[in-house]
Parts: sequence; C-alpha cells; structure tokens
Amino acid sequence: MASISVPLGGTQSGAPSQSGPKLRVSDYLKWSVDHKIIGVQYMVTALFFFIVGGTLAMLIRWELLTPNLDLVQTGSQYNTIFSMHGIVMIFLWIIPMMAGFGNYFVPLMLGAKDMAFPWLNALAFWLIPPAGILLIASMLVGAPEGGWTMYPPLSTLFAGDGQTLAALGMHILGLSSILGAINFIVTIKNMRPEGMGWWQMPLFCWAMLATSIIVVMATPFLAGALTLLILDRIAGTSFFDATKGGDPLLWQNIFWFYSHPAVYIMVLPGMGILSDVLAVHARKAVFGYKMIALSSMAIALVGFTVWAHHMFTSLQPALRVPFMITSMIIAVPTGIKIFSWLGTLWGGKIRFTGAMLFGLGFLSMFVIGGISGVMLAAIPFDIHVHDTYFVVSHFHFVLFGGSVFAIYAGIYHWWPKITGRMMNETLAKWHFALTYLSFFFTFFPMNFAGMLGMPRRVAVYLPEFQSVNSVISFSAFVLGISTFILLYNMIHSLMRGKIAGANPWRALTLEWATTSPPPATNFINDPVPFHDPYGYGAPGANEYLDEIDRRFGVAEQPVPRPKAVQPSGD
Repeated sequence: MASISVPLGGTQSGAPSQSGPKLRVSDYLKWSVDHKIIGVQYMVTALFFFIVGGTLAMLIRWELLTPNLDLVQTGSQYNTIFSMHGIVMIFLWIIPMMAGFGNYFVPLMLGAKDMAFPWLNALAFWLIPPAGILLIASMLVGAPEGGWTMYPPLSTLFAGDGQTLAALGMHILGLSSILGAINFIVTIKNMRPEGMGWWQMPLFCWAMLATSIIVVMATPFLAGALTLLILDRIAGTSFFDATKGGDPLLWQNIFWFYSHPAVYIMVLPGMGILSDVLAVHARKAVFGYKMIALSSMAIALVGFTVWAHHMFTSLQPALRVPFMITSMIIAVPTGIKIFSWLGTLWGGKIRFTGAMLFGLGFLSMFVIGGISGVMLAAIPFDIHVHDTYFVVSHFHFVLFGGSVFAIYAGIYHWWPKITGRMMNETLAKWHFALTYLSFFFTFFPMNFAGMLGMPRRVAVYLPEFQSVNSVISFSAFVLGISTFILLYNMIHSLMRGKIAGANPWRALTLEWATTSPPPATNFINDPVPFHDPYGYGAPGANEYLDEIDRRFGVAEQPVPRPKAVQPSGD
C-alpha cells in the first residue's frame, strides 16, 4: 500500500481529526501569503463581480423584452450596460475564479506547503480590487461604450473618460494574471513531491500549466494594445486613427491575438476541473489520461494561430483560408478530451451529485458551443452570421455552458475541502435543473434569431423578433434567480452543514489527504502520493483511502461508496 504522511492537524496516534483550523472572516480581509486564504479571496471577489455582471445581464434582457427603448433612454446607455457586462464577466468573474481554484488546490494536489512565490501570489490578488474599482468607477465618468472588445474608433473618438479608466483597469488585471501564471508554472515544475512525475500529476494541474503558458505568452500583447489605446486617448497619438495615418485593424489583430487564447484561459481550467469531477464521481480511472494532458498543451499552442477568424469580414480574402483551417484544427484536441471523458463515464459507477450533474452539464453544453464554433470557422457561414445573435449564442455556450458550469462543478466538488462542511445535495440538484433548462432556453434560441438576421449589441430591433426575445429574456430571469439557490446553499452549509471529514468523495488526489479545511502548512512532511491519482479499483486504493479516513475522520453522513471500476487502461 502506498503510504501517506501525517499532515499538520492529524494525529500520530491515528485518532480521527475531522476538521482543520477554524476559519475567521478577518483572515480573508487582510494581506496573507497562505495560498488557501488567497484562493478564497480570489473566489469571493469573483463571486461578488459575478453578481454585478449578472445584474447587468438582467438589465440587458429587461430592455430587450420589447423592440423599443424602455429601460434606458438612449442607445449610449445600452452600450454602457452591455460593455460593462462583458468586461466584468470575463475579466473579473471567470478568469479570477479559475485563478482562485488554482491558488487553493494546485499546491495541495502537489503535496506542497505553498506556492513557489507566496508574496508574489498575494500581490497578484491585491491588484484585482483596485482594478475592479476602476472598472466600476468608469461608469460614472463617461462610461465605455465599445463593448468588451473596445474596437476603435468607438473606444477612441466616441467614448468618455470612463473608457480610459476601463483600459487602465484591464491593464492592472493583465499584470495580475501574468504574475499569477509565472507562479503556477514554477510551482508545478519545481514543487512536485517525490513519486509524482509529470504523468502522475492531477489533470487539473496540467490544465493550469497550459493556461499559465497562454497567459505569459498572450497577455503582454493585450497590455501593449491597451497602452497604445490609452496613449491615443490622452497623449494625442494616432495608432488607431485612420484619418491621421493610424490603422484601426491594428487593434483588432493585437486584441484578438490575446483574446482568442483568452477563451482557453477561461476554459482550460474548467476542463481540468471536469477531469477530476468525472473520475471521482464515476469511480473510474480517467480514460486516455496522457491524451487529455497533451491535448491541453496542444490547445495552448494551436490557440495562437486562430485569432483572425474573428476578422473574416475585415480580412483580405486570401488570408481567410489559413485561419479557417487552423480554427478547425483546434477542434481536434478538444474532441480528444470529449471522447476521453465519455470513455471515463462509460461503465462507471456514476453518482449524480451536484458536482457530477454540473460536470455532465458542461459536457453537453460545451459540445453545442464547440459545434457552433466549427460552423463559425467556415468563412461563408461566418460572414452570414457575423455580428448576429448566433455569435452571442456560441460565445455563451462556450463560456457559460463551459466555464461557469465547470465552476459550479468545482464549487460543489471542493466545497467540503475548503469549508469542512457538506453542501445540501437536494438544493444542488434544484440549482442544476433550473440552471440547465433556463440556460438552454436563454441561449439556444439565439441561434435561430441570429441566422434570421437579429443583430447583436442593439437595443432597438425589428418587431418580428420580439417573440423570441421574450422567451430569451424570461429564461434569463430564471437563470439569474437560480444563482440565489447556490448562494443560499453556501450560507446554509457554513452555518448548518454536516461535517465533511477529510475525504467525503473517497478521492485519490492529494488535496483530500489532509484535514478539511487544511491547516496552515498543509502537510508536516512531504506526502507520498498514491501511484495513480485516478486509480480507482487499483490494488491498494481502498487501503489508501481507508487510511485517510482512519487518520482524519469521516463525514457525519458518509457518502455512499460503490465499488470502483477496475482500471482497463487507455
């Protein structure tokens, strides 16, 4: 049997220790170099901005209930709402939330005591609140109106001073991402314990490694573009002003060279979460482990070759075909993951927990987003639906049906480890059912509206589109309401949730081989990981899990423990 070391908070005598140190709210309101506190700071901050961005989304759908202006008085006000919605959801919700999961769990999964550079880790987080304040404050001084893409001349000639503040806020958020990514790369490369080679590393760590490589390589391009934009706005330069010798298409090239890889910055960590969730809650070894790991690295590489498919309508015809080909090629590593996940589920002992339901939801919704993405990679179709609701649908199936569903799965899966308490599974199932159905009826009808010519980013539209917009808006309101089930479940769990024990899901990765929540230094000695992080049914796996239960205690209401499926290889 593979052995495990006794983490701080465990007992040498083997007496159960069901929970780690007590958490105090004040610990999360000040500077800390503990990666777990920093991870929670990331996640709570991101959840706050999720509520802000979601509120803006509800305002958008309220306005679009009718073809005329109702909620807002001018088109500029509507432009502000949808611009800030996109910026907040991408840069202050999904990206920081994924960084929060990474900060909390990558060191634990590696058996490390902290990140490689703890002080730098804290600095990366504390750049986010002032950046968020700048972005929100931008709405008070001539808010940005150019969408989250900030295309010139909308962002240079027609927007108010808030556009400058928004650009500066995004600049700071980019710096935060770069500092965090450097930390992840060094931590994953240098801080794995003895016995954990590259091919024994949890797939979430592989996903964070690939994501961090993208961040380090791509984000400086966004920083450069934002610098040029700010100079155009305040220093009188003309990088993007065609009337003075500049080129607005320069912005599009630089922006999308970052922003298409940024899609994978938001999705790859979710794919890593999904790999862990499916294996644990299906009690089955990951099918095609190496291919999933390598496909993450392939996505990180090929993702830099597809940016111009966002520019098919402004690109020279001769340059379109190469980008069409690369945009279709990148579907291959994603397809490898999809079929590997299906292979993991096939024949597994599936438990329909909240985490598993959202994992399955990710799988189905992301496939729809992927299929529409391949459609958009085809030049004739892309030109037909460019700037229509078809693109809005595709974007949200990838980033909500993908990233946000994965975030929900990660919350339900790792909540017991973070807090030491279980969430209510009945509420989790209600949350999933309402989210899944309302999300589908919010965004799937947009495909048909877009193909019929419904333009995006407009507050006034043709009356024949009112019926479909009414369906979309009412579904969106239900989607917004469903979020409060999660928030209530979190609060209820913190106050009255059942004690989780160290390893309520009977998982084999190292974050579960310590108390819940973990102590300050995670482990006293370097822990010895089980030889296969997904080896459910492998010789010695049950003994390894029983030893964790013996040392650290079990949940007040143990989760059913079906037999694991014997590993069958790749």
